Amino acid sequence: MTGTATGLIGIAALMILLMLRIPVAFAMFLVGFLGISALNGMSSAFNLLASESFTLASSPELVVIPLFILMGNITAATGMSRQLYDAAYALVGSIRGGLASATIIGCGGFAALSGSSVASALTMGQVALDQMDRFKYSQRLSTGAVAAGGTLGILIPPSTGFVIYAILTEQSIGRLFLAGVLPGILLLTLFVLAITLICIIRPEFGPPGPRTSLPEKTLAFLKAVPILGVIALTIGGIYGGFFSPVEASAVGAGAVMLITLFRRTLTLRIFIEALRGSVVTTATVMLILIAAHMINPFLALSHIPTAVGLFIDGLGLGPMAVLSIILLIYLVLGTFLEGFAMLVLTLPIFFPIVTGMGIDPIWFGVLVVLTLEMGLISPPVGLNVFIVKSVAPKVPLSEIFLGVIPFWIMMLVTIIILMSFPQIALMLPNAMKN
Repeated sequence: MTGTATGLIGIAALMILLMLRIPVAFAMFLVGFLGISALNGMSSAFNLLASESFTLASSPELVVIPLFILMGNITAATGMSRQLYDAAYALVGSIRGGLASATIIGCGGFAALSGSSVASALTMGQVALDQMDRFKYSQRLSTGAVAAGGTLGILIPPSTGFVIYAILTEQSIGRLFLAGVLPGILLLTLFVLAITLICIIRPEFGPPGPRTSLPEKTLAFLKAVPILGVIALTIGGIYGGFFSPVEASAVGAGAVMLITLFRRTLTLRIFIEALRGSVVTTATVMLILIAAHMINPFLALSHIPTAVGLFIDGLGLGPMAVLSIILLIYLVLGTFLEGFAMLVLTLPIFFPIVTGMGIDPIWFGVLVVLTLEMGLISPPVGLNVFIVKSVAPKVPLSEIFLGVIPFWIMMLVTIIILMSFPQIALMLPNAMKN
């Protein structure tokens, strides 16, 4: 049996295992190990497993994952995320649809602390859905805003998606973080625009909330100043070259702990729970990364990436056409595959193709991560939709999926804008490089 045939059988087996709900990491371990054994011998598979596990576990760049996750867990548990929402509400809550817009802004702020879409949707859902329900917001708008706003966690730095992309493609984590800033702000702005348009067309969907006085606005912003300062410190520190992403994660986590200790909101129980959650999430990510380093050599040995590259070259398409096809494939895969699994499975095939065509890897990374965001609210998987459903069990799932449609369209608009104007993503990383 040829290597390519073995590779195709392995990919088919992997898809079947994923459809059977086998955890992503274990499915990739099994297929990668058995595939390498079939193509290169059992000893080679064992040696690779041992070496890659040690190399990844000792990689200093991966320290950003537990530290940024810890920072997000502490902020959520101590109520700092509520202060972000309150500040956003003080700014826009009194206008029609303002509570939904405040939710989007709050999700963006929390995303800059946690780097997790699931955590953003879950935390802001617990904070904002009751408020919107109290003011008679349409369930379609309120749940759609939370589900879509949560997706900002995978784009606005620090993003776990960017970290995994950087590890798999050997790109700079710092440059990818900076590349996500302006696209993240653009997407957040388009989300707020979508809410405004919805409330112009259907005013009953988003009644205005009570007005806040100037002293109330001032107090809300003062309470949010420390957490906004942490965001500015971490991202600004990377951009200014004062510290690396690893150092920024340590500074951010340390600053959050000091603030919450000073405010006496960080108890020993909360700290232990935050540590436990960070360990579990980090272990999951590490397992996926180690499994990725088993499946990638298997795909390379099978020569599937080479075969796909030659096939695309034979089509005679230009770089933008190839990029559009790849993003369309990600869009389709996102309807039934988890985002990290998609990165691990596809980057060994697609990344050599796009770099060979002269496409900037940082720009490509932003487009891919943004497309993964769309998968988080696309049926039938739509992980963020199910997270919101768990917070609002009385809302029909169909209503939540209908609610995310305008935001899904805005994500598509953002991709089109970024493909037309790559400098939106590349401006900050190029400025840092220079």
